[in-house]
Amino acid sequence: MINETSIKEVKIIEPRVFKDERGSFNEVFSVRELKKNGIEFNPVQENCAFSVKKGTIRGIHFQNEPYAQAKLVRCTKGVVNDYAIDLRKKSPTYLKYVCVELSEENKKQLFIPKGFAHAVINLVDNSEIEYLVDNLYEPTCDRSINPCDKTLNIEWGFSELVLSEKDKNAPSLIDSDCNFVYDNNINK
Repeated sequence: MINETSIKEVKIIEPRVFKDERGSFNEVFSVRELKKNGIEFNPVQENCAFSVKKGTIRGIHFQNEPYAQAKLVRCTKGVVNDYAIDLRKKSPTYLKYVCVELSEENKKQLFIPKGFAHAVINLVDNSEIEYLVDNLYEPTCDRSINPCDKTLNIEWGFSELVLSEKDKNAPSLIDSDCNFVYDNNINK
């Protein structure tokens, strides 16, 4: 099942889970199901991030055009809050974000389209996410925004955050060279 969010391009995907005495089975990814629901997504790379401590943030990350990435994120261990932040200038939802709790139990996935930044925070120790992307990693287009940026004003829910040096030293949004622009013709 694919559910709408407060930002129409960002989707929550809830796979059907079949359980019996052996355990469970669910289809993790299906191009056919996504296309049926109007999502064009052809992944070329899969990434995995494991974080030891709760309060660990990975993000706020994105790749500038022409190497922007759409992502399909799921939590394979533990519990996280996953964020999709609209960075498309002129978008009606510019700087708004969707936050979804993903866990190994609920099996929800978050589809994050191009033009959005991505961040994840561990809600418990030892959490892991896996995500598919539709463009390869390109270091020259790799960008970050400082997770504590006051412009975005994201309340992470922890008094102490665990950040990488890259994220601690990331620029604020105002100093970022993010090149995403909303195209009303594409985003109808």
